[in-house]
Amino acid sequence: MVAAPERLIEIAAPDLDTLVRIAWHLGNRHLPTQLQGERLYIRHDHVMLDMVKGLHGSVKEVQAAFDPERGAFNAEATHHHHRSDRPDHAQGEGHEPSRESEHGRQGPA
Repeated sequence: MVAAPERLIEIAAPDLDTLVRIAWHLGNRHLPTQLQGERLYIRHDHVMLDMVKGLHGSVKEVQAAFDPERGAFNAEATHHHHRSDRPDHAQGEGHEPSRESEHGRQGPA
């Protein structure tokens, strides 16, 4: 199945360091991003367009099929350990504590 063309922003940069920095900022905002060689593609968004320009990236509006990178924790790539139809399965049972529970701690408990 091929995605229909849609309004995208093609992002390029003068060097790899700048492109990586832009990619980090997009990822930090959890934006679906297509990685294609020395170009990044995101859905059209005027706020992100301005951000990329501010980070010294170049932008071009294009019409193309959008196939964003699938995340490492994509639901299809992992098992669903946070959801269970079994009433006797407590969430988190048998799993290590999440990093979220460690945030905000200072020193030993």
